[in-house]
Amino acid sequence: MASQRARTLKELAERLGVSITTVSRALAGHEQIALKTRQRVSEAAREMGYVPNVAARQLVSGRSNFVGFIIPLRGPNFMDSYLGEFVTGLGEGFVAHGIDLILATVQPNRSELDVLRHLVESGRADGVVVPRIAADDARIDYLRATGFPFVAHGRIRDDEGDYTWLDADSEAAFEEAFDLLYSHGHRHIGLVSIAEDMTFRNLREKGLANAIARKGDPTVRLDIVRPPRFDRGASVAAINSLLGATERPTAIIGLFDELALTVMEEAQRAGLSIPRDLSVMGFDNISTAAYAPPGLTTFEVKTRGMAREIAHMLVALIEGEEPGHSNRLIKPSLVLRASHGPVPDING
Repeated sequence: MASQRARTLKELAERLGVSITTVSRALAGHEQIALKTRQRVSEAAREMGYVPNVAARQLVSGRSNFVGFIIPLRGPNFMDSYLGEFVTGLGEGFVAHGIDLILATVQPNRSELDVLRHLVESGRADGVVVPRIAADDARIDYLRATGFPFVAHGRIRDDEGDYTWLDADSEAAFEEAFDLLYSHGHRHIGLVSIAEDMTFRNLREKGLANAIARKGDPTVRLDIVRPPRFDRGASVAAINSLLGATERPTAIIGLFDELALTVMEEAQRAGLSIPRDLSVMGFDNISTAAYAPPGLTTFEVKTRGMAREIAHMLVALIEGEEPGHSNRLIKPSLVLRASHGPVPDING
């Protein structure tokens, strides 16, 4: 009967008495959804005539079946390792719903906000994914004001819970990083951070500060350098300021893997052996982290999987889910490799 037809995910979810996100993940074969639930949703979709193909969606909803992702162009590399994995995961997540991903680039003479406004107001996209959130982010302010569907990969400083986000609990991870190094005898630690006021930077620095305060050990020393994020020359200079100091840290943490790998390169160039002379840790577990000798100890956040999850979350929003309904904070897992070890014997 026509009255039993479900033409959108929202209608199908309402008939089944489950969330739009559950229906979206079930139809995409998401392993976090129980097999019985996936089978129930698939059977109901067939019975109710739900057709998740592009042509049907366009006819029913008038949507474009495109979603946007904005990439600033900085230097010779189009995307860094982390962003490459993230975009791959997004594409995998959206294709399961018959949706295509638009990559909108930001030329050096334009702002991300201008490109975002054009993407939204042109009607070319039904939603957008916003990565790398600043503590105070004009992109988030704009999208909240317009009511346009979006999912943020990260959080702003004053999170009011009225927008949808997915993030990794990097604050807890950096507490764990300090505890690991402390257990190996390290009391003088360096952190290679970034200059920009990004929420993930603030949370990771806060995690270290929390862990140090919790120990209450007056012998602990933390040296932080904050070069501009996309200035490799400044990053190398900042790292060498730590390595060349009269009192050099015995362990250095990179705010993310690319900085940690640069620490390893510069340390080896300076004749230091890792981890005999210096312990190094990172965050993200990008593909090169396992192969850069001697193997970087870091935190796994399953970037590709997180991006697929964000894709499902955005589809649910486009289909009518309330913003903030399915926010998730994912716990990173520690990946122990060979770049960390006991504090060196400086008297040896």
